[in-house]
Amino acid sequence: MYIPQIQLENIRKSITPNKAIVLYGARRTGKTTLINHFIDSLEENYLLLNCDDVLVKEYLESQSIDKLKSLIKGNKYLIIDEAQNIKNIGINLKLIVDHINGIYVIAAGSSSFDLANKIGEPLTGRKFNFLLYPLSQIELSAKENLIQTNANLESRLIFGSYPEVILADNIKKKILILKEIVSSYLYKDILEMEGIKQSGKIINLLQLVAFQIGKEVSHQELGNKLGISKNTVEKYLDLLEKTFVLRKISGFSRNLRKEITKNSRYFFFDLGIRNTLINSFNTLNLREDIGALWENYIIMERIKKQEYNSIFQNIYFWRTYDKREIDLIEERDGKLYAYEIKWSNSAKSNASGLWKKTYKNTEFKIINRENYLDFIT
Repeated sequence: MYIPQIQLENIRKSITPNKAIVLYGARRTGKTTLINHFIDSLEENYLLLNCDDVLVKEYLESQSIDKLKSLIKGNKYLIIDEAQNIKNIGINLKLIVDHINGIYVIAAGSSSFDLANKIGEPLTGRKFNFLLYPLSQIELSAKENLIQTNANLESRLIFGSYPEVILADNIKKKILILKEIVSSYLYKDILEMEGIKQSGKIINLLQLVAFQIGKEVSHQELGNKLGISKNTVEKYLDLLEKTFVLRKISGFSRNLRKEITKNSRYFFFDLGIRNTLINSFNTLNLREDIGALWENYIIMERIKKQEYNSIFQNIYFWRTYDKREIDLIEERDGKLYAYEIKWSNSAKSNASGLWKKTYKNTEFKIINRENYLDFIT
């Protein structure tokens, strides 16, 4: 079963002659599936290249416009998968979009830091970027009704929303797929980076962060526990962000001295990955981390919604030294929106009064199981 991908439609609407579409995303989130469905709708000639192929790499690394023209000749669409494997891919794509009139280009790759370093500067003004997340609830809602969505919520909080995991028909298969992703793909881009030698430290770092979702993370404290420097922790966390494992959210402050902004919070792009790292697949009624899972889920689904609908904003959390806190602050169009995320439908906020007093002309709302679907879809 194919679950329609929002970014597929966004790419169809945005693709333009002599501009490159650059599709980023973690491994196994469905980039190749998206490409195949894009191709299925084409009536014109296209060239699909997989950059794991040695001969393909030879042409796409050539920096020769004559060689590139001979490769693409007779095709209106050039579609490149695993583009991060091509040395100087940005320069070669620049040559293609600048010198082959009317060409449509899509380049997909798994690692943002790799692709960004090789594509960003050469293609300035010549590309559109699209980020592919694990499946969003917006996409899943196209295939399920409200009753099914509510019934599947527990599974989403425990096993996440990687396409293969969603489509697996039993818990054992879901866990096996997640363990394969973690063991074979999760660290691949990082470990292929020159100079990264302590793979065990990265795994241990992720496990520590997994127990701290929704809480401020001290780089110094993590370094002390792992026996590595604060700078190394910061480097690894930066790489884990750029390879779509973690998402960092910083503290918000404008007015109060007692607002906390020094430390950041980290959330997992996918909760299935988080739970696999700590080998925790218990049902919700047996868990003590349901609040953290719920917060991670809501924040990431909200981020997907805003990204896929091209809603541009800055996001933060808010906390004071006297433990008043708000889970999610959105800043867009010059206005602030504050959201407390509660698993219990009857839970109240201890910070809404201070927030409204401190930041006037802002909106505040509690997100719980009664209203969350409107918030994320």
